[in-house]
Amino acid sequence: MNDYDLIAFDMDGTLLDSNKKFRSSSLEAISKAAAKGKIIALSTGRSMPELKEALETIKDLQYVIAVSGALVLNCKTNKVIYSNPIKKELVDKLFELTKNQDLFIHIHSDQSVIARNMLERMDEFQMGVYKEMFRKNTSRPEDIQEYVYRKNLPVYKFNIYSKTPEDREKLYPKALGLPLELVYSERTSIECSAKNVSKGNGLIKLCQELNIPLCRTIAVGDADNDLDILNKAGLAVAMANANQKVKEIADVIVDDNDSDGCAQAIYEYLLK
Repeated sequence: MNDYDLIAFDMDGTLLDSNKKFRSSSLEAISKAAAKGKIIALSTGRSMPELKEALETIKDLQYVIAVSGALVLNCKTNKVIYSNPIKKELVDKLFELTKNQDLFIHIHSDQSVIARNMLERMDEFQMGVYKEMFRKNTSRPEDIQEYVYRKNLPVYKFNIYSKTPEDREKLYPKALGLPLELVYSERTSIECSAKNVSKGNGLIKLCQELNIPLCRTIAVGDADNDLDILNKAGLAVAMANANQKVKEIADVIVDDNDSDGCAQAIYEYLLK
């Protein structure tokens, strides 16, 4: 009997190639897995507005562990399985921490929100590859803090981008003093989430909903924000392009995201 019922894919650096495109081999493998009754999920740092293309492209996608685990959703019925936004007083402190500094702030909510003047500056913060997606999917007010408060938006994740990894290292100790989950993502960002938010805890909530043991799940990822879900899943799969921390805890390593690594994970471990 096959050992696994569910596979959860990270997106950037995993299911998406270096050009932020889905490989046809991955989509074909996902379709075959779904036809066999396997459950397909995304496990991503992205918020729902940023997943529009994924929801349209992956026809067999059933569940999303979004905003690094702060929101777990049945994307076929739009049923919210779990949500855990940051408390307002901590959002206040994050805005205060980043005030009057040359940082790129990205708020993940029911909307994806950045300041208007930051769209054309994304290259400065090593986020240029996402510019067209942000152009299509973000709200861009003049004053991001005023907008979030006026719209009473739940803040599922508060992303802070520095210009260099070295600048991020200087900022991290200040953020560390807040009762939040902090994870490095991309080359220069700190992802700030509510306590106990992680992709791994999102997987636990999903498995509880589906009555599936964690030991019967596969997680596939490449970066620090995938470490928790890889530790909790029954099988931890690292992409060949994954960082060293991910490779060290992985059970297996597949081809990179510009090859057929995700299809390989399905054929060799979910369907074998």
